[in-house]
Amino acid sequence: MRSGGPGNPLQIYRYGAGDPTTRLTPTEFWRATFTPEGAGTLHLDWSGGRLHAQAWGPGGDWLVARVAALTGALDQGHVFSEGHPALLAAQRRYPDVRFGASGTLYHELLPTVLGQRITAGEATLQWHRLVRELGRPAPGPGELTLPPEPDDLASRPTWWFHPLGIEGKRAAILKEIGRRATHLAEWSTLLPGDAAAKLALLPGVGEWTIGCVLRTALGDPDAVAVGDFHLKNAVVHALTGRARGTDVEMMDLLAPYAPQRGRAVALLLLDGAAAPKFGPRQRVLPIQRR
Repeated sequence: MRSGGPGNPLQIYRYGAGDPTTRLTPTEFWRATFTPEGAGTLHLDWSGGRLHAQAWGPGGDWLVARVAALTGALDQGHVFSEGHPALLAAQRRYPDVRFGASGTLYHELLPTVLGQRITAGEATLQWHRLVRELGRPAPGPGELTLPPEPDDLASRPTWWFHPLGIEGKRAAILKEIGRRATHLAEWSTLLPGDAAAKLALLPGVGEWTIGCVLRTALGDPDAVAVGDFHLKNAVVHALTGRARGTDVEMMDLLAPYAPQRGRAVALLLLDGAAAPKFGPRQRVLPIQRR
């Protein structure tokens, strides 16, 4: 297991440094979540050079059984033998990029939906507020908080979410996710393509959201977050030198790397791929003041 740096496959499960459900340090990982067996808290410790797992709660055994998948140990990896020089250079610097799979689609969907159409910073704050408002203390000694209970989330009127900065459209999607929590647990066991087809049936869940959660929940190395405001520009700039691009151009450039397009993107981003910035930053106005 790597340290808590950018090469750690566990980093993707933490939504902001202060995520109430997930904590990551250079030698430890804590996560509180819901499993098909119930609530649970997982603790991983690799400070002694070997990975040690411990869990609490009704879902504890389920979480321990999924440690290999979560940490990317089941990912066989991939070596790009040919491709763009920027990708090959990134691979030389990060030769062991692994994709983990949490298996907790419900958990991954909630903060991802909050990230629709707003900045990552604002989405992170909203996720933390939502968990602190609706989450309950997680089992075990980690002092973490569980995500909102599905039934509690589904029962809230859309106006309840507004003081947290969550407008009606995203609130309606969160409520639908709460109503479909049982189905989501089943979809977490499907192949990525089949899971994507099921997720596409949910109102308000599009390509970007599906691409994000296929990466985190199912560990799909081909998943790409199509529709991301920055990603298309970063990839197009890394592979062509042009400052701006479209999603269509990005996917055309990534086509030769299927079925490892997501891994190619991850390597480019780990290596610092980013498009040039022009003009002043747009001011973000919280929804409470709109």
